[in-house]
Amino acid sequence: MTETIRLTAAQALTRFMTRQMTQIDGTKVPIFGGVWAIFGHGNVAGLGEALYGVREALPTFRAHNEQAMAHAAIAFAKASFRRRFMAATSSIGPGATNMVTAAALAHVNRLPVLLLPGDVFASRVPEPVLQQVEDFGDGTVSANDCFRPVSRYFDRITRPEQVVPALSRAMQVLTDPAECGPVTLAFCQDVQAEAYDYPESFFAERLWLPRRARPDRGELAAATQVLKAANKPLIVAGGGVLYSQACAELAAFADATGIPVCETQGGKSALPDDHPLNMAAIGVTGTSAANRLAADADVILAVGTRLQDFTTGSWALFRNRDKTIIGLNVQPFDAGKHRALPLVADAREALAELSAALAGWTAPADWTANAEEGKRAWRAEAAKATASTNAALPSDAQVIGAVQRVMGAEATVLHAAGGLPGEMHKLWQAGAPGSYHSEYGFSAMGYEIAGGLGAKMARPEQEIVVMVGDGSYLMMNSEIATSVMLGLKLVIVLLDNRGFGCINRLQVATGGASFNNLLKDARHATLPAVDFAAHAASLGAVSRKVSSIPELKSALEAARSNDRTTVVVIETDPLASTGAGGHWWDVAVPEVSPRREVNAARREYEARRRMQRVGD
Repeated sequence: MTETIRLTAAQALTRFMTRQMTQIDGTKVPIFGGVWAIFGHGNVAGLGEALYGVREALPTFRAHNEQAMAHAAIAFAKASFRRRFMAATSSIGPGATNMVTAAALAHVNRLPVLLLPGDVFASRVPEPVLQQVEDFGDGTVSANDCFRPVSRYFDRITRPEQVVPALSRAMQVLTDPAECGPVTLAFCQDVQAEAYDYPESFFAERLWLPRRARPDRGELAAATQVLKAANKPLIVAGGGVLYSQACAELAAFADATGIPVCETQGGKSALPDDHPLNMAAIGVTGTSAANRLAADADVILAVGTRLQDFTTGSWALFRNRDKTIIGLNVQPFDAGKHRALPLVADAREALAELSAALAGWTAPADWTANAEEGKRAWRAEAAKATASTNAALPSDAQVIGAVQRVMGAEATVLHAAGGLPGEMHKLWQAGAPGSYHSEYGFSAMGYEIAGGLGAKMARPEQEIVVMVGDGSYLMMNSEIATSVMLGLKLVIVLLDNRGFGCINRLQVATGGASFNNLLKDARHATLPAVDFAAHAASLGAVSRKVSSIPELKSALEAARSNDRTTVVVIETDPLASTGAGGHWWDVAVPEVSPRREVNAARREYEARRRMQRVGD
């Protein structure tokens, strides 16, 4: 006879979560790092009571914004190389829909997070309930249906026994390297409190280890043949290298073959920046060292990258008509993109097998030497861009240089949307794997501070440096208070250019007038004078506003020894950006306009579009 235990559906869910394990460096640890929760009428009675009961085994963390807490959970998973992850629960209504943006971010970036929004009453007896979205033609719809297109797996729990198959499927998705992404279990609030006799076997401890798919022999042979015939091979390293923990294999492969390596935003730090064959950033925000090789490459080994437009320069970067792309990816959808020769496998396994298959073969010596010379030339250009200055309004690049010199390559630097990703991708010199944390798949403003909190939870022993602009800071800053409350120290560098400087530069570059991006160009009765340092201090942080790069250096040195989150504010030039490196990006320019600047930009746009090579 099967042994059972009577629990509410919410109690069963939380007990199950405490029994899921993984192994990190030979040590067994819980796979769930905890649960972020903002309670409301859709989850406080059911899930709230259940979480209280397991609070020692599965810690619950209180945040100040539902989107931010989900961002923190996602950053925790990213900083853990997807080996561990977290859950986030909200009430029904705005608490739930606040998490939809975070779900989309996780979906785009292929990152695991378990979202547990409260839902309507399965019984429907008290309908319509507070915050319920009613569909006039479909009684099964709730606000949580917004999660469907941005979830890798979606389920609505309308009976307590449904927890069993739903959680089993959820864990498969959260731990699968190919399917990995957000899981949403919309949890009807009355069902959370309903009891069921669950089999005790459901709560047996389970160890989840990463699946490492080896390459198909035929695909491996085809990729090997193409590489052996290459005269100008190039590796593009994406985030999959880090998630596979294949950095050592990538370095060994590059060293053995002499093939230069470029890094996407997600893949940056896969190789140390000082590796002679690391050409650093590729694409729209790339280095000249990387992009000049990409233009000539006849074989591109794309490892763990989804080849988005910033990586490919909107498919105008790879100009060799005779090129072959080898898509080394655990996900077949990505491996076959743009007529690539697929190599569907785990990055670590495939690189090791490719190394063995290519034993004794190397890229032409002049190609490797050309790459190394380009790397040296780029390092000189980058040093000029990041050199210290006494300018009243320094550039973002100069601020980045100061942060790099003080904090060093051992710090983990984190950023997201705006102008910083472009400058950071080019200029930051990453050290250890994962020390560069960029959210540029969904490019979500407001991710930075919440993301820094999640990264610190995953890497408590490391200094987490958050780089954020004033626009993103004003969108979401509340988790400064959470970081202070939890004793999780962040160093936040706030670059204040008084508006959305990055989009303003794009607006002007496409022929538009400066309009509605910088504060001075937006409709206003008076210009706000936001005291960011005072605001950060009001949230409990140590804060300081500096007026120069030397002062910034001094403030960062002090931040190292501060006992809690520190915010350093510096005003920057909204118009300046690094001219070296970079590549065209396809942003549609109007065909007709009364502005001659737009018409000129359109002519340039049409000429650039002719460089795109999607069908080659």
